[in-house]
Amino acid sequence: MTPKIVVFDTSVLIDHLRTGKYRNNFWKLNAVVRNSSVVLSELLRGATRKEEADFVKELAENHPVFTPTEKNWFESGNILYAINKDMGFQPEKLKDLHFDILIALTARNYGATLITSDKTDFKLISRYKNFDYEIW
Repeated sequence: MTPKIVVFDTSVLIDHLRTGKYRNNFWKLNAVVRNSSVVLSELLRGATRKEEADFVKELAENHPVFTPTEKNWFESGNILYAINKDMGFQPEKLKDLHFDILIALTARNYGATLITSDKTDFKLISRYKNFDYEIW
């Protein structure tokens, strides 16, 4: 049996780093972990201490990194166009959704399950594109 592949969204990693909230979830996880280059970038963007930046470097060194393809970038723009047409979000919200869409599409490329704590945004995205995700 092929092991399940998971990609963590930024929300789960930040929540865990700040509070240890998902300690039991991580211990029980029976899956192969992969990173999203988008998530690593978001984590580094928000890092305020050397330990946080070191954590991101350690993630990248210990788990292969999935990166959005050219097709993913184009498709993400089409999804954002449809969401904006339907919902009329402000530009800042569309920017935040853009990164989430890229994470979802990249995980989908590899048949990975995206693990997130951002139920609202990923539920919205899944209305426009099918992908596997799990809410923690």
